This record gives sequence, C-alpha cells and structure tokens, in this order.
Amino acid sequence: MKLTVICLAVSALSISPLALAGNMQDTPVSVSTISASQLENASVDDLKKIILALSNRVDSMETQTTELRGIATAKPASSWADKVTWNGDFRYRYESIDNDRTDEDRNRNRVRARIGMTAQVTDDVQAGVALASGSDDPVSSNQTLGGGGTSKGINLDMAYIDWKFAENLHLVAGKTKNPFYSVGKNSLVWDSDYRPEGAHVSFDNGAFWAIAGYHFLESDNKGGTQDVEEMMGAQIGYNDKMSDNVEFKVGASYFYVPVEGSDFFYDGESFGNSELGSTGTYEFDYETVELFAELSTKIAGIKTTFFGDYVKNNDADEDTGFSLGMKLGSAKNKGDWQFGYTYEDLEADAVFATFTDSNFGGGGTDVKGHKFNAAYAFSKNTSLSVTYFDNEYGEFTRSEELDFDRLQVDVKTKF
Repeated sequence: MKLTVICLAVSALSISPLALAGNMQDTPVSVSTISASQLENASVDDLKKIILALSNRVDSMETQTTELRGIATAKPASSWADKVTWNGDFRYRYESIDNDRTDEDRNRNRVRARIGMTAQVTDDVQAGVALASGSDDPVSSNQTLGGGGTSKGINLDMAYIDWKFAENLHLVAGKTKNPFYSVGKNSLVWDSDYRPEGAHVSFDNGAFWAIAGYHFLESDNKGGTQDVEEMMGAQIGYNDKMSDNVEFKVGASYFYVPVEGSDFFYDGESFGNSELGSTGTYEFDYETVELFAELSTKIAGIKTTFFGDYVKNNDADEDTGFSLGMKLGSAKNKGDWQFGYTYEDLEADAVFATFTDSNFGGGGTDVKGHKFNAAYAFSKNTSLSVTYFDNEYGEFTRSEELDFDRLQVDVKTKF
C-alpha cells in the first residue's frame, strides 16, 4: 500500500505542467491540508516533502492496522464458565432376586442419577460438588421406583477441595471419590458407590502411586456423649507399561478400622461382620492387609484384563478373602461388546462389611460365588448390560449356606 501511494504522488509530479512553479517553499507540509492548487504550484522540493509526509502517513496507518488486527484476534479474558466442567451418568435397572431366606422372588425397577461439577479455582486448586439419587445408604445411589409416582430424593454425593501442593502431590479434603485403587474395578473391599469423608494425600507420577487417608465414620462427639470414630488407610502401587499393548499393575494396601465394641453404623446391621454377643456392636477391629495385581493386554486385538485381589484381617478368625476375574473388551463406542467374570470368596471378618459390594450375595461379607457380565454399546457411552450373580452366603454367620441369585438388566449412559 505504501509503494502505491508514493507512486501516485510521483505520477502526479510527472504529469503536472506546473510542477516546477513553487510557492510552498516556506509552508510546512501537511498531507491532510494540501489543496489541488497548492499541488499544481509546488516545487520539486515541496513535492519531495509531500512524498516524505505521505510515506510517514502510510507507516502510521500500517502500524494502526497491525494494532487493530491484534485487538481483533486477541483471546477474551476467561470467564467462570471456562473454569467449570460438568459430568454425570444415568442408569435404569430391572432387577430380579431369588433369596433362599425368603419364599418369593423380589422384582423391582430402579434408577440411579448422578451429576457433578468441578471448578478450576486456580492453577493448583480444584473444588468439586456432586449430587446423586437414592437414600443415605453409604454404598448405593439406587432409587427404587414406586410409591404412586412420588418425588424421589437427591443427596450430596461429593463435596471436596483438591490442592496440588507440589509436583504429582495432592491433598484432598471433604466427601470424595474413593482414592484407593481397585483392580478390575472389583468390590472386594470397597463398593464403587462409596464416598469416604475426611482427607487424603496422594502421589502419582505415572509409574508409582501412593495414598494415605484419614476418614471418619463419625466426626461429631456430641459434647462428649459420643466417641469420634475414624479409619485410616494407605496404599502403594506400581504401574508398568511394558509395551503399547501390555500394562501391569501391582500393589499393597493396609486399612485400619478400630470399631471393636462400637455400635453398628448403618441400619443397625453388621452386614456379615461378627457381633459381640447380641449387643449390636462389633466383635473385632479390622486391620486388613490387601495385595493385588492386574494385567491388561490384547487378545486378537481386543483389550483383555486379568486381575487378582487378596485380603486378610489380622484381628479376627474368619479373616481372609480373595477375588479373581477377567474382562474382555470395553463397551464405550457404538458397536462395542464387553464380557466379564469374577469369582469371589469373602469370609465374615476379612474386611469392614459396611463398605464392601452391596450386590454380591446380597451385600456384605460371609459370601462366595460367581458374577457374570455382558454389555453392548448401542451408542457412544450408552450401553445395555446384563449381570448375573450366582452366590452363597451365611456359612459362618447363619451356620448354613443359603443360595442367592440376582439378575440385573441395565441401560446406562454417561455424559
């Protein structure tokens, strides 16, 4: 553009017959005020001054244009909405239960709805809040349909703050997602719906991880009329990505739940743990050691996972448990299939029963048996699954083994 303007000025000089007649020698050159008559009577020196002024004006215009382009392309300041992410899931379930302890099968329809929000407060601080359907059951967000179409409850599922205080190190406090890893997503120790309350510190650099947690069973001493009840846990693990298709995880945990002599915490039930006489209190503490391993690979191009989990309580007699299982495929994208199998044997006092699997054997400990699962994704993140439990329970707590069969048909989606 600059060259074009200057050329036009030179052209004007060359075609003007009065170009050499100058009466502007003592007049300051202002491009914006030059008239046609002045241009016709300008001397060569004056025209040189005009061309120089035009050149400076063009330079100024180009600078302004560059600045305006920068303003136009600059990213706007981030708003609060840019710092918040949402997630959730919904599940509809039909369930049929055949329990030897009852005369009739139980059939019911249930839903589970969860939604959560995470805010990136600063570069090193996150905060999260989540809501879920269901009751105050610590290991279930299911809501049974019925009651004449009455409104159903929504509860606080999570509320926490996460501070990244150093590289790969986090301090998390509140009601949080369970930080302890469960191989194959099995529920030998922890039900997947359990949300511990308290605080934990975690380290994870991709190869090694370590977690130490302090969580409450009861945090209010009610002016000295009630004891504060807590539990502690620690876990270390190693993750080895041996190749693009092979990944191996191994680790160990220790969980301490000092509840000997304490009242049962939920619904007046021990869920398979030993009772001290008929007092409604726990007979033992739970000093549980856990060892686990998981291998993920590909078989015929399909992701396949094998896992094993072993637990032992050092403060009881009926003290051991284990689970072995595998999962083939992953029902995430449309057209994907997934199959799974688990065998579990969990003695009465191997783990603290209130927080273990709420489905296997009717929930709790003193259970053993099989779990089969198949799922098909008919759309991305949306699947139909069938799960069947073929279990036995009560060998120790009831002095006889009772059959427990459960069928679950789920439609679920994530967003």
